[in-house]
Amino acid sequence: MSVLHLATLNIRNLADRWNERLPLLLRDFSALQPDILGLQEVVFVLEQDRLIGSAGAGHYRATRTWAGRPEYGNSILTRDDLAISEPERLELSHGRSAGRLLIEHDGLRVLFTNLHLHHEVPDDSIRDQQVRVVLEWLAGGPASEIQVVVGDFNADPAEPAYGRMEAAGFVSACAVANGHEPDVTWPSGLEGPAIDTDGEPSCLDYIWLRGEVTVESARVVFDRPSVEDGGLYPSDHFGLSAKVRLGVRGR
Repeated sequence: MSVLHLATLNIRNLADRWNERLPLLLRDFSALQPDILGLQEVVFVLEQDRLIGSAGAGHYRATRTWAGRPEYGNSILTRDDLAISEPERLELSHGRSAGRLLIEHDGLRVLFTNLHLHHEVPDDSIRDQQVRVVLEWLAGGPASEIQVVVGDFNADPAEPAYGRMEAAGFVSACAVANGHEPDVTWPSGLEGPAIDTDGEPSCLDYIWLRGEVTVESARVVFDRPSVEDGGLYPSDHFGLSAKVRLGVRGR
C-alpha cells in the first residue's frame, strides 16, 4: 500500500496583486510538495502553473485543459515520476470545464479529475447539473480502482452539488479526516481591486474520493498571509491538501 499527497487551489488568475501574491504561492508550494495538485483559474500564457511547480525540490509536469478560452483554464501538476495518461477534457456549461488524467501508481489506477464550476451564488441548479455531467463522464471513463475529483465547486455543503457527489459514493477528504468541512475556503482575506464579495464566506473547495482509498489526513493550505501585509494572501481561496492511502477501501 502507498500514500499519495493530493491538493487543490484556485489561484485567482492574474487579478488582485498577482505579482505580490506569486512569492506567497511559491513559498507555500515549496513547503507542501504534493504528488498531484489541481489548479483552477490558470493563465497559460503567463506560465502560472509552471512557475508554481518550479518551487521547491520536486520536479513537476503541467497538464492543461482550457476553459472558456484557449489561454485560460485548469491545470494539473504531477510529479515527474508518476506515470500519467494523455489528458481528457470535458466541456461544461457557462465557460467551465473539467480535465482528467489516469495515473498508474504501485499497480493501481487513479483517475484524477480537476474542475471549476459556475460561480454565481443563486445558480445552485447549474452547479448541480455540472456535477451530474461530470459523474456521467467518469462513469464512461477508463477503468480505475480509485477516483479523485478536486477543485473549486463554488458550492457549499448544503448545496445539491455536494449532495450529488455523496450520493454517487464519493467522500470528502476533509470531512472524513476532521469530522467536518473547513468553515471557510473562500474568501481568504485577500484585499484587492477586483475582489468578488458576492456570497457569504463558506467552504467551496473539495477533495473527493471514491474506491480503494482511505484518508490519512486533510487540511487547509495556502492560507498564510504575508508577514508584512495582513491583507495579502496567496489567493482569494484557500487550498486543500490530503494524504490518502491507496489499496484499502474505507473512509
